[in-house]
Amino acid sequence: MALVLQSATFLHQYLGSLLHSLPNKSGTALKLGVLSSAQINAASIIHPIETHPDVILYSIASRDASTAAKAAKQYHFAKSSGSYQELLDDPEVDIVFISTPNGLHYEWASKAIQAGKHVLCEKPFTSNASEARALIEQAEKKGVVIEEAFHWQFHPAAHAFRQILESGHHGKILRTEAVMTASPGVPKGDIRWQYDLAGGSAMDMTYALSFTRYALRAQRPQAVHSVTARKSGSDPRVDEAMYSYLTFADPSGHEVHSRIYTDMARKWVGGVVPRLWELPSIEVETEKSIIFFYNAMMPHLYHYIAVTDKTTGKTQYHRQYSGGPLWGNVMTSRGKGGNSHWSTYRWQLEAFVDAVRGKTPAYWVSGEESIWQMECIDMMYQAAGLPVRGGDPEKR
Repeated sequence: MALVLQSATFLHQYLGSLLHSLPNKSGTALKLGVLSSAQINAASIIHPIETHPDVILYSIASRDASTAAKAAKQYHFAKSSGSYQELLDDPEVDIVFISTPNGLHYEWASKAIQAGKHVLCEKPFTSNASEARALIEQAEKKGVVIEEAFHWQFHPAAHAFRQILESGHHGKILRTEAVMTASPGVPKGDIRWQYDLAGGSAMDMTYALSFTRYALRAQRPQAVHSVTARKSGSDPRVDEAMYSYLTFADPSGHEVHSRIYTDMARKWVGGVVPRLWELPSIEVETEKSIIFFYNAMMPHLYHYIAVTDKTTGKTQYHRQYSGGPLWGNVMTSRGKGGNSHWSTYRWQLEAFVDAVRGKTPAYWVSGEESIWQMECIDMMYQAAGLPVRGGDPEKR
């Protein structure tokens, strides 16, 4: 399902570039270097940069020089390289986007930091919490910006969702249920099935945990009641699916029961119909209402926030594609409140560039948030009886 959403986002942004004028680039625009030639690059960083006047596509690196050269030609990068380190050694590179396999995030983010580059790193941030803590410490010492690419949190719809939850009209949150599945499933030869590259559904589909923690403004869980993994047939260390039942505390200290379900091989209905409608979503039950955020991962394509009154049964639907609680009064690089055709990745880029330029971004995923996220994932793996991914960076 994630591949379908990525493809739809690619088309969404391509059509946007045809229908809306592209800006002239600043003479002092930041120069971007991309580590890896992953398919996700087009939707997550390349096309968003087309509509930002203060960033240019400068260099792309792959472990295979010909692959990098092909990508550079296709997407109009100024340079290409067959070496990640060669890209990082280039003094012209200002910011780096890391889209390597999960298990390589720490290594190359750390090397980028040491090279003095600002870093936007794909989720999951690292393989484990120890690596996350080390990266944040390194970035603070070096004085560079580092950001985990939880792009969905930058979209106006996410801010509208949180505003509804915290409006005071619905009472305390009682429970949450977040789901992310793949149907059709992740192909069996995909790197996301490899333990050594930090594979597994809780890692790849970390959005479901992110939805939960975002809704509750939660840190790590107060209690892990049960975590059950459906193990991969090819490697029992890898979770094909994960069912987690946790208790978090909201900012007031009130306990909230949360269920999180991720599945990289969701069974088809009757064995013949893929569950294409089952988009990444979260349901929140409060004292007075049930609030459902459909397609929270990529709300720029389509979403709704359904608020159902538990007493009357009546449902109101909300949508937010631009402006909103956080962006509404912000003068972005393309005008006040941003543009409704921007993808989640484009909103994220707006905030990232602002931070690199020393401005206060409208929204930010802090280093602490990334550490807490990885701590939660480590706790889930431990509770499921599976090994935590990666190793201890201090022992390398």
